[in-house]
Amino acid sequence: MVARAISHLVCSCCITHPTYQSNRSKQLNNKRTAVKLHSSNVSKLLISHVDSGELAEALAVFQTIKNATNFHWNAMIRGHTNCELHEEAIRFYVQMQNAGKVEDKFTFPIVIKSCTRLSFRTQGCTIHAKLIKLGLGSDVFICNSLIAMYSKLGPIESAERVFLDMPARDIVSWNTMIDGYLSNGKGLKSLSSFRQMQKDFGLKPDQCGVMSALRACNKELSPKKGREIHCYVIKQGFELDNQVITTLLDMYCKCGEMRHAERLFHNMQERNVVTFNVMINGYALSNQPVMAVVSLMEMQESGVEPDAITLLNLIPSLTQLRCSSHGRSVHGFAIRKACLPDLILETALMVMYAKIGELNSAILLFDRMPERTLEGTSLKPDAFTITNIVPAYSELASLRHAGQIHGYVFKLKYGTNTLVHNSMMHMYSRCGDLNASRKVFDKMLERDVVSWNTIILAYALHGIGSTALDLFKVMKEMGFEPNNDTFQSVLSACSVSGFIEEGWMYFDIMQREYNFSPQIEDYACMVDLLGRAGDLERAVEFIERMQVAPTAKIWGSLLTASRNNSNIEMAEFAAERILNFGHDNTGCYVILCAMYSDAGRWEDAERIRCLLKEYDLHRTRGRSLVELNKNTCSFVDGEKSHHQIYTILVASDILSMEAGESAVNLLNKFNLQGVLKEKVKQPSRHTVRLAVSFGLISSAIGTPVLVKKNIRICNDCHKAVKKISSFTGREIIVGDSTIYHHFNNGKCSCGDYW
Repeated sequence: MVARAISHLVCSCCITHPTYQSNRSKQLNNKRTAVKLHSSNVSKLLISHVDSGELAEALAVFQTIKNATNFHWNAMIRGHTNCELHEEAIRFYVQMQNAGKVEDKFTFPIVIKSCTRLSFRTQGCTIHAKLIKLGLGSDVFICNSLIAMYSKLGPIESAERVFLDMPARDIVSWNTMIDGYLSNGKGLKSLSSFRQMQKDFGLKPDQCGVMSALRACNKELSPKKGREIHCYVIKQGFELDNQVITTLLDMYCKCGEMRHAERLFHNMQERNVVTFNVMINGYALSNQPVMAVVSLMEMQESGVEPDAITLLNLIPSLTQLRCSSHGRSVHGFAIRKACLPDLILETALMVMYAKIGELNSAILLFDRMPERTLEGTSLKPDAFTITNIVPAYSELASLRHAGQIHGYVFKLKYGTNTLVHNSMMHMYSRCGDLNASRKVFDKMLERDVVSWNTIILAYALHGIGSTALDLFKVMKEMGFEPNNDTFQSVLSACSVSGFIEEGWMYFDIMQREYNFSPQIEDYACMVDLLGRAGDLERAVEFIERMQVAPTAKIWGSLLTASRNNSNIEMAEFAAERILNFGHDNTGCYVILCAMYSDAGRWEDAERIRCLLKEYDLHRTRGRSLVELNKNTCSFVDGEKSHHQIYTILVASDILSMEAGESAVNLLNKFNLQGVLKEKVKQPSRHTVRLAVSFGLISSAIGTPVLVKKNIRICNDCHKAVKKISSFTGREIIVGDSTIYHHFNNGKCSCGDYW
């Protein structure tokens, strides 16, 4: 029955591997020679060929043996397994059974190893049952193979059961179990077994056990246990083993113990590309991008040549530094050193370009990937690549590009991949098409917590908090357990929609029922809610009682609340703390300048303008985009280049008058230059107004108008667009740097607070 079950999977396998196809004439000569050998020498010749990996020659010798014993069959099975020809190893195992031979304790470890490599779990379990019937269930070597199989193919509990039932265990048994726990994400159990083998059984772990235990420390972020193992390494003299020391170095880096890592690194007798790669990755993980670059320079000065892994580890640091020139240098180095094409490295480069704002470079790199070939095989982007490039399209905020990448994903047949669907949902919501985002969600065959978090956040981003909270309730009813990100999305929905009571309720539930510690984003939402209530003093008290140190984001929420409540004193208080962080504070100065101007404090406003000039800070130039008929039209402050600029300006003035504003004198309508020379600061000349006007006169009646703006929409434009949506009967969607505003029938989804 075992033979029939396995043979069903490998019956199509024949000896077609290049090992057999080559040297056929030599094989026949060896066969004739082997016939002449004395039977006592055949076994030696067979083993010699097997140990040398000469399987064609070994097969020729094996075929001359009339009554092959288990020894001969086991030798052939072992030879194929050692050469990673596992299907052929299974085929020989089936032939051995068909020949009437009964497997022995030497057969099973080899066959189980091949089943493990081929992921033949069902066949592995069948073999396990058979060896128990043969009374071999207690053999140490067989049990070690079974532990390795169940550790890889699952369940880990079966591996644990085999391990505990063993009457005697050797060091390999413990190492295999320790590594099995680790590979199944059970780092604590791995460390517990490492300690138990020493304390309860008096065994001394070897290098393999030590390296597995150190990787478990990485998994559990336990530098304290890692230091204990470091002491054991020194005591046992393993510090001369380069693999052990490199694993130890990796543990310190991944646990954030860079001082220990640096000390260990500088005391190493031999530094190679692997050790430098570990250090560069450690600095990246510890948010020390400059030190990662310094480590690369030190690597090159030492005469060690960077490889693809070096570049992969360096790219996150370059992303943190937001240095596009360095990023392009790394890209060029990868091309010169023939590190490309490589899917993983190209994906990392795309993510880097996307995060530093080089969106065209990211998309260009992605578009070229499918056209390349490697060893004759098309480099088809996998789901991981897709989920990393989609954020670039999200930042581009172009529905046209979003539709293109969606079509490409469908073409690649990733239409049922949950990770890809999650990224597509986020992309559409960021591009302003909430309906498309919801359609992706509704069509998903399988949803995970991230799916729910993404759709809840999508509705929050568009200011539709009620639907976001309804989805949260449905999520819990369907048995999904909320995580920290879920509550972040829920609190964002409450913040954007002004659900003050609900926000405090969920903030309390998150801590009391789910035992989640609030993150900076959660605190920022609560400060925003207090700002909506106009209780700025309580907001300050709340910030001072926070369990974590306030960041610029927290004080930024207070500054926004101060602006919306016209409280200049509180705005100055928040701005002072923001400026202490030393980041790009242009936005902070701009808000203060606007507030001073609105309050008539012209001297203070001028003082802020002087500071902007002194620090060489420049306001972001306003730009608004509107997509029509798959074409994108862009408007900037002082727009003059559009071929319909006169019509657009007249339309904007008419809409402004209908909204109750004083428009530019229309008597100049026959003098285009006169119109263009009017103050750009006139609200009807703001880029949002121009984009909205163009969208209204260029699209079908009744269709929504979607506009994207790179900075916050001003109060004048917000009021005007609300009125325009009322008397035109059109839905107008404006996405600014914060959220999407849905203007409909004279109302905005943000509740006039943003």
